[in-house]
Amino acid sequence: MTRQADAASAPASFEQAIEELEAIVRAMEDGKLPLEGALERYQRGVELIRHCQSALDAAEQKVQILEDGLLREFRPGDARDE
Repeated sequence: MTRQADAASAPASFEQAIEELEAIVRAMEDGKLPLEGALERYQRGVELIRHCQSALDAAEQKVQILEDGLLREFRPGDARDE
């Protein structure tokens, strides 16, 4: 695929990418796809995973900025004094 085709097929959101990934997994688990169709779906899945990882990396960077670079492990029950 070209970069232009990749950009045109990029999901609108992280959630949309996850939904599409779930649909791909269901279709592949069904076992009724021809080989070529399975390979195309697999390739699309890889693209979606990369999109999701990029979105998660960007979110992590934002959190680090908001927390002044001090990304901490979340522990339920540990409330910050506000």
